[in-house]
Amino acid sequence: MTDNDIAGTPRASDTQSEPPSSTASTASWGQKILHRIKAIWAMRTASLRDDLEVALDTQATGETADFSESERVILKNVLKLRQVTVEDVMVERSDVEAIEIDSTLGALVAKFREVGHSRLPVYEESLDHVLGFIHVKDALERITEKVTDPAKDIPVKLTSPALRQKLNKLGIMRTAMFVPTSMPVGDLLQQMRASRVHMAVVVDEYGGTDGLVTIEDLLETVVGEIEDEHDELAVSLIRKVGPDTYIADARTELEDVAAVLGPDFDPGEYADDVDTLGGLVFDLAGHVPGRGEVVTRLDHFDFEILASDTRRIKRIRIRRKKPEQAEVLAITDQRSNDEKAAAAE
Repeated sequence: MTDNDIAGTPRASDTQSEPPSSTASTASWGQKILHRIKAIWAMRTASLRDDLEVALDTQATGETADFSESERVILKNVLKLRQVTVEDVMVERSDVEAIEIDSTLGALVAKFREVGHSRLPVYEESLDHVLGFIHVKDALERITEKVTDPAKDIPVKLTSPALRQKLNKLGIMRTAMFVPTSMPVGDLLQQMRASRVHMAVVVDEYGGTDGLVTIEDLLETVVGEIEDEHDELAVSLIRKVGPDTYIADARTELEDVAAVLGPDFDPGEYADDVDTLGGLVFDLAGHVPGRGEVVTRLDHFDFEILASDTRRIKRIRIRRKKPEQAEVLAITDQRSNDEKAAAAE
């Protein structure tokens, strides 16, 4: 026996790697669990909600890389859901598309084609008296009939006489749901699921119509904007609505805003950091401004928030500031030349 043998020099057969034993695998697995517990305990706070918020706010590396970026966004939105009310997500009254009860079915079909919605509120006299809503599927059933003749190639036919009938005679209006502006979004979502009514009229404290909200609006607070095959981006996101007054989508590019407003619109150094009108107004305000708030920090223009929620600005009214003209008192000498000469002597 040599010294090398005593020292434990490995033999050729000893140098070949062996599969880890079950004991080694268990030890390795136990170490991973221990590390994970330590990581979670290091972030331990007062509640499970706080723990999750800390984990989501932590950079996605190491032990906190379990969530993808999209999962983080959705989970953060879910945690904020209790702070969001119907008022934050509703469609403003001025943007509500509706039809009067005295209209004909033909007018309703034309309205559906114009606005591209699947549901339309029905009102009497004004939007403050909403009676219910009509689904496009119900309207379609009234203007078509099933063809029972097997020799016919077309399975349905149009019934044009129905287009002249008044909506109040057709019996296709569905019951509307009415909710207050202060109702939490999560509560309304549960109520819509239970009642299977996916549109609600938002009313103010006096019972007047303040806006409209659909189940899609509620879901967008969690998953973000939902664009379906019927959604089309407006040709122009900014339009003139009056003398020196404009309505703009917050997504409007600053270049497009400048093209409409003219050279007086100069975002200056703010344009280095943002590309859209909403980003500019956010930077000017220093926070997400609420509906009705007016941001006046930019020269020549004021920005009034028409629609926003807790996360972003949606629609803005732009007004050109009126120049402050100083009142100049013009004093002229009304005396005749003879009077002036006499006074000079």
